[in-house]
Amino acid sequence: MSAITALPPDDGSGHEQSVFEQIAAGLRMHNWCAVADALPPALAARLFDHVRSVDNNRFAPAGIGRSNDHVHNPFVRRDRIRWIEGDAEAEQHWLQWCARLQSFLNRQLFLGLFSFESHFAHYQPGDFYRKHVDAFRPDGTERGARRVLSLVTYLNPGWQLVDGGELAIYDDQGVQIIHKVMPAYGTVVVFLSTEVPHEVLPANRDRYSIAGWFRVNGNHADRPDPPR
Repeated sequence: MSAITALPPDDGSGHEQSVFEQIAAGLRMHNWCAVADALPPALAARLFDHVRSVDNNRFAPAGIGRSNDHVHNPFVRRDRIRWIEGDAEAEQHWLQWCARLQSFLNRQLFLGLFSFESHFAHYQPGDFYRKHVDAFRPDGTERGARRVLSLVTYLNPGWQLVDGGELAIYDDQGVQIIHKVMPAYGTVVVFLSTEVPHEVLPANRDRYSIAGWFRVNGNHADRPDPPR
């Protein structure tokens, strides 16, 4: 088995630096940001090939809630997921890219991001995920890891508006849709987990993405980080 090598942080064009700067600026101004063609082409190609090669039986129905509160509710969401553990080379490269983004955002925005988790998501035609936020605002009683920053990237070559499946971003009150992001190949969306209500609209063909979350350190002696 060959050693897994890191993708170079940039190809000399400054593309990665530009993408990270756009993400930081969007978070400062709006609590969210969507960047088209954000993933390096080599990384996007490896991830797309990898997710398409995985047996569909290795994807499990997605649930809502965490730990003991985790349940499967097809009235809320219908996608299937597979957690990324870094077992494949494409997954390693993905985690390296996210680690560089984490480091950049910690330097620029002082977020204190400590750890990261992510999974592949497969939405079949008609699948959706109703309006929600990825984490609740802390109330002083929560324990364990807390998601503070969400990341979504799309792996759908040739996606068109008629294919549906947009990410609908709502206003702070969760009433009006203020933006729709088409799940086009290589697009990356980043937003504050507690502040941005959003919804995945039904897709008209198979839709692949990665959803991830950066978390602050919530380690406790009786409940180590990370709990899933």
